Amino acid sequence: MFYHDGGKLQFEVKVEKPNPAFANALQQAIGGIQGEIRVCLQYLFQAWGARGPKKYRDMLLETGTEEMGHIEMLATAVALNLEGAPASMQEAASKDPILHAAMGGMNIQHTITTCMAAMPVDASGVPFNCSHVYASGNIAADMLANVTAESTGRMLAVQLYNMTDDPGMKKMLSFLVARDTMHQNQWLAAWEELGGAKNHPIPNTFDQSKEPSAYNYTFFTFNKDASAQGPRGRWSGGTSIDGEGEFKQEPMTPAGKVPDLGKPSPDAAVQKSQLSGSDPNIIDKVLGSV
Repeated sequence: MFYHDGGKLQFEVKVEKPNPAFANALQQAIGGIQGEIRVCLQYLFQAWGARGPKKYRDMLLETGTEEMGHIEMLATAVALNLEGAPASMQEAASKDPILHAAMGGMNIQHTITTCMAAMPVDASGVPFNCSHVYASGNIAADMLANVTAESTGRMLAVQLYNMTDDPGMKKMLSFLVARDTMHQNQWLAAWEELGGAKNHPIPNTFDQSKEPSAYNYTFFTFNKDASAQGPRGRWSGGTSIDGEGEFKQEPMTPAGKVPDLGKPSPDAAVQKSQLSGSDPNIIDKVLGSV
């Protein structure tokens, strides 16, 4: 069950100088792949499918609910930035011929679809479709996915902060940046509590003795120049991050043969030459049946 608090916002949203172009940029923080709809749904679906210690489910529910409030804040910011925007192309043209051509960087859908309100789309007008909502059912994997989501979200919020001179927008965005800071640390803390690197690889329920030992801790290089050393780093030597093996680096050599897929079916939409060799009489048979 979810509650709302009489329409009050989590944090103050004020716009001193409306900017329709910035309203469109803010759409990315709502419906973009780095946006708040994404993380809201990601945390909620992770929570709704969480098995195991209840505290992780509860934590995810709390933060997913918080993200609903962030969507509300950003939708409010979009509406306030659209205040006073031209309601028609004619009005735009009367003020500035260039504005007539580009509507000052506005998303035209804000005018013709929503009467100057936010939409569940990104800055390019692409609707959010949940393709970047990751909920694996593995708590450790989900925590790492969440760190990535908050990292890219924080990058976007910082970019938006740098795009605006409006004090109210900077104040709101600094709040969102701060919450992204907390959430990155929060997910990493949960990942650490779950065992961190020592609980890798994910999932850790698979018996690693069944893994081919020549492959599970080897970094492969694919440079055709036999003298090339390949990129050396933490991943190419020493004890593995999970402590279960030793990193090494080797050039990859083919371990499999050239695949033989066999000949196509004579009923398939293929060329006659493709059928040659599959049956000495196949072409005659095919031509005879035409």
